[in-house]
Parts: sequence; C-alpha cells; structure tokens
Amino acid sequence: MHLLPEASWLQFNRRVLLQTERLDFPLLERLRFLAIWNRNLDEFFAARIAKPFLEARCGTAHLALLEEAKAQARLAAGRYTALLQEAAPRLRVLNPEDLDEEDWLYFRVYLAEVVAPKTDLIPWEAAGDLSHGALYFASEEYLVRLPQDLPRLLPVPGREGAYVRLGALMRFRSDLFLPEEGPLHELRVLRLLESERARADWDELAQALEGRQEGLPTLLVVEEGFPEAWLGHLRTALGLSPEETFLLPPPLNLALVERLVAEGPPEWRFPPLKPERPRHFLKRPLAHLERRDLLLYHPFGDYRAVERFAEEALAPEVREVWATLYRIGEENPLAEALIRAAKAGKRVHVLLEGRARFDELLNLSWYLRFLRAGVEVLPLPERKVHAKALLLLTQDGRGYAHLGTGNYNPQNGRLYTDFSLFTARPEVVDEVHRFFLAMREERRPELSLLRTGEGIRNLLLEEIAREAHPKGRILLKFNHLTDPQVLEGLVQAAEAGARVELLVRSTLTRLHPAFRVRSLVGRFLEHARVAAFRAGGKWRVYLTSADAMPRNFHNRFELLSPVLDPEAKQAVIKVLKRQVRDDRNSFLLTPEGEVRLWGGKHDAQRL
Repeated sequence: MHLLPEASWLQFNRRVLLQTERLDFPLLERLRFLAIWNRNLDEFFAARIAKPFLEARCGTAHLALLEEAKAQARLAAGRYTALLQEAAPRLRVLNPEDLDEEDWLYFRVYLAEVVAPKTDLIPWEAAGDLSHGALYFASEEYLVRLPQDLPRLLPVPGREGAYVRLGALMRFRSDLFLPEEGPLHELRVLRLLESERARADWDELAQALEGRQEGLPTLLVVEEGFPEAWLGHLRTALGLSPEETFLLPPPLNLALVERLVAEGPPEWRFPPLKPERPRHFLKRPLAHLERRDLLLYHPFGDYRAVERFAEEALAPEVREVWATLYRIGEENPLAEALIRAAKAGKRVHVLLEGRARFDELLNLSWYLRFLRAGVEVLPLPERKVHAKALLLLTQDGRGYAHLGTGNYNPQNGRLYTDFSLFTARPEVVDEVHRFFLAMREERRPELSLLRTGEGIRNLLLEEIAREAHPKGRILLKFNHLTDPQVLEGLVQAAEAGARVELLVRSTLTRLHPAFRVRSLVGRFLEHARVAAFRAGGKWRVYLTSADAMPRNFHNRFELLSPVLDPEAKQAVIKVLKRQVRDDRNSFLLTPEGEVRLWGGKHDAQRL
C-alpha cells in the first residue's frame, strides 16, 4: 500500500489532535496538544502542501488532503469547546456578553487606547494582499486587521482564571474600528511560504526572505455564517476555490490556548521530569571519554551533559572547536560557550545552517553574533547541513566528539527524545574532523566509518539486504520513512522472512502486511533516528541525523555513525525494544488502517 507523503503526514497530525482525548494526560497538556496541532496545520498549508498544490492543484489527491484537513479542523473546534467545558470554572474564556460594567471600564479603555491605534483598516480592493496567518475581520466597506503584537487572549482583571478573546471584544465594539458601526466576521489566509530559489550564502538568504510573505494563497478560513457575497469576493481576490475554503466556528486560530497552558493550575500539567545525570562526565567530560564512550537518551538522560561538553571548549588543553548548528533557538548555552571560547582565543568554526525553514531570521541574528565574536562561520554549501556534530581538538592531537540525532537546542533537548553519543575513539574523531574540513572547503566528504548523503542510503540498503532471510531482524526508528529504495528493500526483506519492525513517528509512504509498524505520539516528541540489524548474533546499531527521505540523501549533508561501545549498543536496543512493545502512546499502522493502542501496561515514555 502506497501513501502520499502529505497524506501520511496529515494522518500523523490527526494522531497529535487525538492526544487531546487522552484522559491519562492532565488537562493543560491536552490543551497544549491542541495548540501543537494548530501550528502543525498552519505549517502544512505554508510548506508541506507545496508539491500537490503546485503540481496538481484541485486534483484528486489535493482535494483529498483538503477534505482531511477540514475534518481535522472541525474535530479540533469540538475539542476546544469540550476542553474548556472541562476546565470550567477554574479556567474560562468568556464572551463579551458575560462581562459586567466593571469589566467594561477596563476593556473600553484597552480597546480605545491600545488596540485601535494599532489596527489597520484595509479597503476591499486589497483583499488579495492579506498576510499569511494574520487574523482579519470583514465588514461591508473594509477589512480590519488585528494587531499582530497583541495577545489574542486577555485576562479579565480581578477574575482569577477568566479570559476573553481580543477578537470577540473588537467585534462587540466595532464602532471603535470602523467609520460606522457594523457587523464584523473573522477570517484568516494561509500562504505558501516556501522559497524555491537556491540560496548559497547569507546575503542571498536575506534577499530571498524579503519576498516570502508574497507566497500564493493556499487556504482561506472564515467563520460560519460569513456573508456569501463577501466570501465570493475574497475567493476571487485570492484565487481560491470553494474546496480551499474552510468555514469554522471562532476562534479560527487555536494557538491562543497556549496562554491557558502557561497560566493554568500547575497540577494540571505533567510533573517535572528528573533526568538521570552522568555525574562523573559532568565533572570532567574529557577525562571520562578517555576511559569510555557515553551514550545518553534525552530527555531521560540530562541534556545538560551536551552543554557541559561544549563548555570544555574553554579548557586550557583545547585549541580548536568545530560545530554544526541547526535550529538552536533564541537562547542557547552551547552557542554562548562557543562564543566565549572564540573570545578567549580558541579557533572556533561553526557551520550554522541558515536555511532551516521559518528559523531564518533567528539564524541571521546568530550569524552576526558569531561573526563579531571572532567565530569562523563556514560558508553555506549548496546542500543544507542537517548533521549534528561537535568536535573538540586539543594541543597534543587528541580529539573528542559528540554526535547526536537531535538539534543543539536547549528546549528541544528537554522535550524531544534523542540519542547523544560522546566518544574519544580516534577512528571516529578523525572522520568527524574530515567531515568538517570538507564542509570548510566546500566539497563532499570522503568517509568510510561514518556515512553521509547517499552513503547513508547505501549502508541501509546493504544492511537490509544482509538480513533478507528468515532469521533476519530489522529495527528502524525514523520521523519520516519515505525513500522508495529503502522501502522496497524492506518489502523484499520482509517477504524473504525477515522480521521488520518500524517505529515511524510522522510520515510513512508504504505499508506492507508483513511490516510491524508503530507510531508513538505522547508527552515527548519522538525524534531519534536509529537503525539496528541482527541475524542471530550481535546487533549492529547506527545513530543518524537523517530521516530516510530522498531529500536527506540527495540534498543534505547528514551523518550516520555506528555505535561501537557494547554497553551503549545494548542501551539503544533496550530503548527500541521498549518502544515496539508500547501500548500507551502507540498507533499500530497497517494497510487496513490505524489501531489506537492506549491504556496498556507498557509506556515507553516512562523509562
């Protein structure tokens, strides 16, 4: 059974939405999943829908995607209402009609003094230029844009746990925003923000971003009861079909529940996780690695160890540092450690991938910070760099490396499940160094123990073929598994009798009756990429930054590394075996459909 990548990803987002129904999750965590689903769907229409939209718009496949997305949006609207009912009376989102005279003493001034001066009044002639994701109102004569820098959900002064939507207040007092009082109706437009332009350096990146907001509209969302004549005008101006229009009850952007999640009762959240701390490593990282490798599984193994390793860049014996950085966030102790090392006179080289989608502006800020601190920022190669590697080299020729499956991001490191491998093995350190030198010289790296690009696919195909027999066992964990060659190899291995077990979080484009496939969706985002193989003997285990997708093999620099330490190898296998038994966070994926596995005894997200 073959699936479109976009259809498979939408099914994953439905699994995210279904987390709002889990009674074993605290209420605020279920609301958080509603916000995650909303952000995911916005991203889908801003980027992931690009291929069916541009190549076969309003064809069968595109229309099926729209229908599934609309069904999810309707389900999400119902879940929003149900979760708020469950939260009452401790958390409430009031209607303007629920406010009393004392409340309006405050909100009248807020609307007049804070909101009205920032509100744009737009003529209908400009309807085709509405911005991506912004919330608008339509009136008979004008379109009204809500200020982007104001919160969508406002606390009601003096009423603990009570909030009111800014949009609802504005429609209630339309006289403050229109020349003449009249009805207002909510709408949003989503646009394709992908830039197809090849970008090879930082100045070209900035130029490409300047025009991104002008992307083609992909979806119009309006509230139920929107006047049909106005709706027709909007569709014409935006060039959208009726199928590309969703009619939903307000609010049209459910990301506003993030405020409830942040400010709601602490007992309605997951209790804080207490990760295991590798104490000896944290005290003296380099000395520890002289004796043995260290493998951590985040967030159960403390991500602080990664930051502590980066701080060793300031150690007297370290002379040179190399790092790949991808989606590192606004505040990052690891990046700050590299800046301090450069200011202290160390040779610091950073390959900062500036083209990580929707993080480009933040990356430009880090680029300038690194540059002005004396860090050598390597030129952006033609391919994106998605590898996760950090290398410390000492005065006496020794080296220490960190290789990971996740980004060097302090928030993600505590919320995503990922593996970290620390090693001082000369054969690994040498190849990591060669990888960085190739990046600096803008050429393809020549590696043998580690693999990158096509080399990762070739190794996977070799290992899969090696296990294509009744005693073979293949265990793969990816976020996305869409590469046709890898999938065909898995089919052949399964039909030859091998046991093929797949842990695929998001996108899987081929299902086979002989595959055993699970998607885990729970408290932590499953993010690790692992490949393990065995034929009656010892496991062969690999960690990688790459998902098994054609673009990762063709258009990105990734890294795959074998796990050589026997104890580390067993630790990885133990995690994977727990996950293939999980019946608390799992969805069984079969050619006949999905089976929800909840409420069992095996919870792989509670190690």
